[in-house]
Amino acid sequence: MSNIPRSHRPWFYPLITSSVAIGVVVVAPQSAPAAPLWELLLRGAQVYQLYNVSDKEEVQLGKQINQQLIGEQFQLYNNARVNNYIDRIGQRLAKNSTRPDIPYAFQVVKDDSINAFATAGGYVYVTTGLLKAADNEAQLAGVLAHEIGHITERHLIEQMRETAIARGLASAAGLDESTAVQLGVELALRRPNSRSDEFQADARGVQTLGKAGYAQVAMINFLEKLRSQRSVPTFLSTHPATGDRIARLEKIIDSQQANRGQGLNESYYQAQTQPLN
Repeated sequence: MSNIPRSHRPWFYPLITSSVAIGVVVVAPQSAPAAPLWELLLRGAQVYQLYNVSDKEEVQLGKQINQQLIGEQFQLYNNARVNNYIDRIGQRLAKNSTRPDIPYAFQVVKDDSINAFATAGGYVYVTTGLLKAADNEAQLAGVLAHEIGHITERHLIEQMRETAIARGLASAAGLDESTAVQLGVELALRRPNSRSDEFQADARGVQTLGKAGYAQVAMINFLEKLRSQRSVPTFLSTHPATGDRIARLEKIIDSQQANRGQGLNESYYQAQTQPLN
């Protein structure tokens, strides 16, 4: 990820037209193969611009990315009891996040791998494998809170902007809808997670976890459990060194308060997720 501060990035120009959906403006530093503005206007194309995108536009983009992911890339786990339980946990966390005013969707993906990820506009995904790996609700909540942290900080939008610039996909008009959605899908599946983004998501996540009333130590406990496994789960392999994440979390979390909070009852969690077994 680029280290150039956002305030010093010069690749944007204002654009106002009733025919184009305005969100974030991105201009490539060299000629781009994207369709020119007049062509986009003539065909009435939706245009996503990736600088200062509105909540409404991000939610719409996330919805379109989700439509591409579900069915084509992932199969949702079909059990109302488990899905409702995960959604309740996620919504509780979302309300206590730094960005509670967008709709959130928490979806369970049928996959034995231990993984979770987020896209844009409130869409969070967690695998059945991760649900089985968690010992209690607080551990699962820690994972969901971390993914919510990616959304509150708009990490996918930032990566889309930088990737579009690097590949010369953006023009003064921005990215057409199809290109933006496909780029979002690609990054969701194979996103290069920067250390700074992951540490920031951890910090936001543990803050949200505590505010929602969960025991914050659970986030550390789950990372330690996964680190001890013989093979490295996907959830860890695409992130910074687990030891570094644990060390940072231990500095953030008040040791006197770490074990205080809800969600540590293992038998209750097993009962709620029993259909997975």
